[in-house]
Amino acid sequence: MADKETRTENPIDPDKITENPHNLPYAHTVGGAVIKPEDKAKIKGRALSAMEQQTDKQLGQIHEQIKLLAEQAKGIQKRKEISEQIYMADMRFEPLVGHTYHLYEKENGGWLLSMLSPEEWGATCPHKFLETVTLLADHTWDIID
Repeated sequence: MADKETRTENPIDPDKITENPHNLPYAHTVGGAVIKPEDKAKIKGRALSAMEQQTDKQLGQIHEQIKLLAEQAKGIQKRKEISEQIYMADMRFEPLVGHTYHLYEKENGGWLLSMLSPEEWGATCPHKFLETVTLLADHTWDIID
């Protein structure tokens, strides 16, 4: 019983000590390196801001590409429509690639492809002028005016 009386109680709270001080998130000795906890919200906020900036930039580039492709598609569609119209028109010659011709609407509602411009007809052009066109290498027609 004498041993029990001489025992002293450890004044250090066991919740405030560790057997593995290297696992602590802070320095455990006076000469230890200062370890500051990181502000995770700040790190996530910066990363989120950088991600949004980069993806917005990429989405903007894609949007511009889509607009360009849409304009190109409209141009091709327009060339297709005028080409169909020209190939249904009266032609009294074989058109050559790279040459310029003129499309007219006749009085009966049909179309006429001519080598003569509206100015070359003079004041008495018998048809309504529609477009000046050029035959392209792929045999579609491009509107000049």
